[in-house]
Amino acid sequence: MPALDFSGPDWLMVGASGMVGRLMRGAWADDPGIAARLVAQLRRDRPAGERVLYWSPLDGIAPLERHARGDGPPAALIMLAGVIPAPMVDYSVNVSLAVACLEAARAVGCERVLIASSAAVYGPADAPLPESAPCRPVSTYGASKLAMERACAPWRAAGMDVCCLRIGNVVGADALLRNARAGGPVRVDRFADGAGPVRPYIGPESLSRILGTLATWPAPLPDTLNVAAPQPLGMEEIAEAARLDWRWADAPAQAVRRVTLDTAQLEAFHAFDPDECSAKGMVAQFRRAGQAP
Repeated sequence: MPALDFSGPDWLMVGASGMVGRLMRGAWADDPGIAARLVAQLRRDRPAGERVLYWSPLDGIAPLERHARGDGPPAALIMLAGVIPAPMVDYSVNVSLAVACLEAARAVGCERVLIASSAAVYGPADAPLPESAPCRPVSTYGASKLAMERACAPWRAAGMDVCCLRIGNVVGADALLRNARAGGPVRVDRFADGAGPVRPYIGPESLSRILGTLATWPAPLPDTLNVAAPQPLGMEEIAEAARLDWRWADAPAQAVRRVTLDTAQLEAFHAFDPDECSAKGMVAQFRRAGQAP
C-alpha cells in the first residue's frame, strides 16, 4: 500500500449536515491534518472551528466557483448528500444531486469525485456480493442509487475519476439507531431460523479513514467499490452492543434475510483490524465520533 500524503488541496464534503456527514465530521475532528483540509458544504449554520462552503448544488455552481478561485479546486469532492428511505420522498433527487455535483466538479477542475451509493443496489443474496454481481434492487431507494451510479458514466468517460461507493449500514446512521433515538423499544425482524437480518456494517471512524484514503489515493480508483467491514453482522448484535431496548418481531414476508458484500477490492485500500469488524467496536466508534451540528 503506497504512503499517502494528507497535505495539499482541500476536500469538499457535500452533505456535511446529513447523518453520515455529521459522523464523518465528528470522526475527523480529532485529526488536525484532515480537519485543516476538509471543507464542509452546508446550506445554513456555521459550526465553530470548521471550514464551510455555503452552497446548494441544485441551485447552481457560483458559490463553488468563488471558492475555487480563492483556494483552488478541491482535490476531491466527497458526495454524501441524498435522500434516505422514508415515506413520501422523491428518490429522483439522488440522481439530480449526483449530476449537479459532477457538473460542478468538472466546472472548477476537480478531478476526483467519491459518490455515496449503497449496498441496496444489489438485492438479497446468500453469498457475499462482489462489485461485478448483477444489481437487482428490491426497493425504490436501491433503484435510485443504481440510476445515480449509471448517471456518472459520461463524466467518467470524459476522464474524471468517479468512484461510486456501495456503502453498507453505517453504525449510527442506520435505521436501527435512528429508530432508537425516536424513543420506545426497537423492533428487530426475526426469521424462521430464530435470527435477525444479516447486513454489511461499518463504523463511522472506519468509513472516515477509508474516505481519506480514497481521496488521496495516487492512482485511479475503481468505478464501484463495496464499503463495509469484511464480516457481516446480525442486526441483533448491533442492538445488543448498543444496549438498546429492543424486541423481536416476526419478519414480514417481504423482509430480506441476508445481504453481504465481498470486500476484497476494499481491503487493497484499507486493512481492517479485528475491533473494526465487531459490533462492540463499531458502536464504540459511533460514540466517539458523536455527531457534529
